[in-house]
Amino acid sequence: MYVGAALAVGLFDRLAPAAVAELRLIGAALILLAWRRPGRAAWSGARLARAGLFGLATALMNVAYYEAIARLPLGTAVAIEFTGPVLVAALASRRFRDWGAVLLAAVGVLLIADVRWSGSPSGVLWALGAAAMWAAYIVLGKRVARAGSGIDDLATGFTLAAVLLSPLLLTGAAGSPAAFGVVNLTPLADPWVLALSIGLGVLSSVIPYVLDQVVLRRVGQARFAVLLALLPATATLVGLVVLAQLPGALETAGIALVIAAVAVRSKDGDDPAPEPATAGSAGTRDHPT
Repeated sequence: MYVGAALAVGLFDRLAPAAVAELRLIGAALILLAWRRPGRAAWSGARLARAGLFGLATALMNVAYYEAIARLPLGTAVAIEFTGPVLVAALASRRFRDWGAVLLAAVGVLLIADVRWSGSPSGVLWALGAAAMWAAYIVLGKRVARAGSGIDDLATGFTLAAVLLSPLLLTGAAGSPAAFGVVNLTPLADPWVLALSIGLGVLSSVIPYVLDQVVLRRVGQARFAVLLALLPATATLVGLVVLAQLPGALETAGIALVIAAVAVRSKDGDDPAPEPATAGSAGTRDHPT
């Protein structure tokens, strides 16, 4: 995810953050469609509606996140955005031990992020929007995963969301001659931009969201939300290896608190995992084996 985020930031000087998010969505949808080839049943009725809502929540989460990191330091945006999964974990929890885990995760994330509340007000609003959509992503993603055909529905949901949000491609980047218009499509004529967009879709959407569907079928949304708190630790590791960013004392303490939260969190309050699907059913297609 954070390697993908680095690619996205590199495109912000040529495309608006919302347009980059839309390109990421289109790239992911095309890859998933080519891979899964969802049947006719996936394109109609309640199943399509459920997948569409999930896809739209995911897309809006990415749009808001990209707009936030275009205005705020990455750590600040991530810290604010994490209020979404932390809230889901708190609301789904049923034991004091779980609330303690949520508290540890929240404090750890704040320490890692080193929030700068004096940042851009619009950036803070975008990050809060991303937090709300992240909470929706967890709740709706759980329903899609439980339906037994999560990855196929991921393909249809992303496709529907990509079509609905396609006007975002006309949004102008900073310094663009027009805030909104066809002229803003000019960078798409560059094969390098298109290649980066496909790579962005694979790294930031296809791989992590497919893995999310596999995990969401096996654990409850509360535990999943706390496990997501490992992302800041992952981001710190990527920063150290790729960007030579050595974490300070507060960041190191934050990582330790997040890992402790994952260890402390109990399984109580999680929905039981569904029974394995029989051979040949749609559910078996969700397993990478």
